Amino acid sequence: MAYIRTRLEQSIAIHKLITMYYFEFSKNYSFRGEQHDFWEILYVDKGEVEVIADTTVHRLRQGDIIFHKPNEFHSFVAYHGTAPNLIVMTFDCRSRAMKLFERKVLALHDEERNVLAHIIREGMNAFRFPFRHPLQRKEEQPFGSEQLIKILLETLLIRLARGIVGQRSLETPPTLSTPAKEKTDEAIAADIIQYLELKLDSQLTMEELAAHFHLSKTRLKEAFKRKMGTGIMEHFAAMKIEQAKQSIRRDTLNFTEISQRLGFSSVHYFSRAFKRETGMSPSEYARSVKARS
Repeated sequence: MAYIRTRLEQSIAIHKLITMYYFEFSKNYSFRGEQHDFWEILYVDKGEVEVIADTTVHRLRQGDIIFHKPNEFHSFVAYHGTAPNLIVMTFDCRSRAMKLFERKVLALHDEERNVLAHIIREGMNAFRFPFRHPLQRKEEQPFGSEQLIKILLETLLIRLARGIVGQRSLETPPTLSTPAKEKTDEAIAADIIQYLELKLDSQLTMEELAAHFHLSKTRLKEAFKRKMGTGIMEHFAAMKIEQAKQSIRRDTLNFTEISQRLGFSSVHYFSRAFKRETGMSPSEYARSVKARS
């Protein structure tokens, strides 16, 4: 029997990756602008920016993404004193479907933000970080990292294209692994994060969290790990350092004041925690921010 092979059509195909960046800018950062013959996406991970695309001005908030088509002039500034974190990627794509993204500003859903975060993680697996141009391959990288970046970027674009043409509502709703009346892992993780944000100025224990949420420590840990991929206390520590980085970029508090506001027992302990999380001391990070301003 002769088997017929079905050729799989590609609606969107990424041909080459040009740049990949995760930027942490100061509150006064301003990018004068550029244009080039390839696609660019800019995603706001934290803060707000004002973007000019040709002659149109857009205000992007956390969770928004903008597409710049080839040869479109674009620039941006940090909006009203916020210190933005941005993901910027540029790539070659000649697929006709990319016309859907011309002059588009979109708000990403949770699933799409997770795909974008996965792209950055694989980028760090494949290339030296902080990213440079041209991208510098690591001598040892996990199997298939570069191909996975391509697949994930194409996945993100396809998901967004479906939303643009109105097909998002046709997707199958996610099924719950537990009865609907039971609180989902996602809801528990979201509640924990919201509570942690309120407690950045203090030190927490799992016992306190369990008492607050009226759930066992095991239930909290497992739900958070399944949703976020990390432990609660590890995430809390990272949140503190992220808040510290934003304070440093705003340049309104000294290191002692920052450490006190984030519940560290001393500025020395704060500096050690900061370097453990970022690979730089607070003063080294402050100098790197000023160098980018």
